[in-house]
Amino acid sequence: MSLSGFCTCKNLDCPLHPTRHDKGCAPCIAKNLKRKEIPNCFFQQVENNESRTGDSFKDFSELVLKSTEHS
Repeated sequence: MSLSGFCTCKNLDCPLHPTRHDKGCAPCIAKNLKRKEIPNCFFQQVENNESRTGDSFKDFSELVLKSTEHS
C-alpha cells in the first residue's frame, strides 16, 4: 500500500485508490488530467461537495464559487 499522507479519498472501491496499488496518487491524477477533470480529493475540501453534478473543472469552479458566497 502506498497511501499519500494527505489522501482524503473515501472511494476505497476505486481501482485507482492508493490502497489498491503501490503507485500513490499518480494513476488517479493522470486519469483526471486526461479527462480534464478534478480529483475527488479536491472536491472533498469544498463545503456542500455532495451537491456537485460532475467532476469537470467547471463543476469544481461552480462549487467553489457557491461555497464562497456563503462565507
